[in-house]
Amino acid sequence: MQKQVKKNLLRGLAAAIGFSSVLSASAADPLKVGFVYVGPIGDHGWTYQHELGRQAVEKQFGDKVKTTFVENVAEGADAERVIRNMAKGDYDLIFTTSFGFMNPTAKVAKQFPKTTFEHATGYKQDKNLGTYLSRSYEGRYVGGFLAAKMTRSHKIGYIASFPIPEVIRDINAIQLALNKYDPQAEIKVVWVNSWFDPGKESDAANALIDQGVDVVFQHTDSPAPIQTAERRGVYSIGYASDMAHFGPKAVLTSIVNDWGPHYIQATQGVMDGTWKPQDYWGGLKEGTIRLPISDLVPADVKAEAEQIIASIQSGEFHPFTGPIKDQSGALKIAEGVTATNADLASMNYYVEGLKAELPK
Repeated sequence: MQKQVKKNLLRGLAAAIGFSSVLSASAADPLKVGFVYVGPIGDHGWTYQHELGRQAVEKQFGDKVKTTFVENVAEGADAERVIRNMAKGDYDLIFTTSFGFMNPTAKVAKQFPKTTFEHATGYKQDKNLGTYLSRSYEGRYVGGFLAAKMTRSHKIGYIASFPIPEVIRDINAIQLALNKYDPQAEIKVVWVNSWFDPGKESDAANALIDQGVDVVFQHTDSPAPIQTAERRGVYSIGYASDMAHFGPKAVLTSIVNDWGPHYIQATQGVMDGTWKPQDYWGGLKEGTIRLPISDLVPADVKAEAEQIIASIQSGEFHPFTGPIKDQSGALKIAEGVTATNADLASMNYYVEGLKAELPK
């Protein structure tokens, strides 16, 4: 951020005295923005949507920015190496886009205090490190409503990646909707311990369908579960991108992430020297989450879903408003109280009604 402020001051000085020669080569350089991706940009899911966000930055700023990305970066030591190499490359702003990149990003941010970092889905911040994520649980709740209305077996499947708060609260949001709209429904969870592994995702979908599941959710990045649901004749809910074209007879809706507006805003802030670390949560209200509802859904059910969406957007309704109990019956959120971002970011329990067990 400090580097960009210096560039802006030099540009202003040049404009004020009318001599373009005052501009140094570095002052005329575009803002360098890097993106670190956990999966391939062709995953048609999580990473693909972040890549669209990067492209939105290029479209917005043109030659004022120079962007690059590294895909298929493993969480852990490999991520730290990639992030540090970007920082050494004199990047002004670096976005790291997976929960497992949190500690490597925080470590490198301390070593490069003049570089601005933003990390997706984490909770660690610093003077030059902000965080951002989507309120995907809002979409999950609506998806849970649709599942409740469309299931015949009353068995709902969830293909889960890792037992982190983001994934746990999304499963809980579905259960909260089922508690209200189909109390006899049961969520069956399969953990694949991967963000992107089409083979594992397909196998998990088949295993769930073999158990009688007729609506499949996923917290993984490939369209494999959608394609499996389409082939097996059950419904599905897409994640991260609009996956309807992978399963036109299966997809009820997709929880679509739109990262472009946040990436543009953060880039503009670094350019202007106004960027400050924040914990950004974007949802249905901000347009960070969208829910395109399929015509597979009956008109009356679609209308009710849209009413729920509108109530979340207006702030009238929040899925995590108490009373909410955990599986043991212990009160976690009191009646009339809405969970704070801190509550949501640290969620490590299943809500009442879930019969599945969290991995130890």
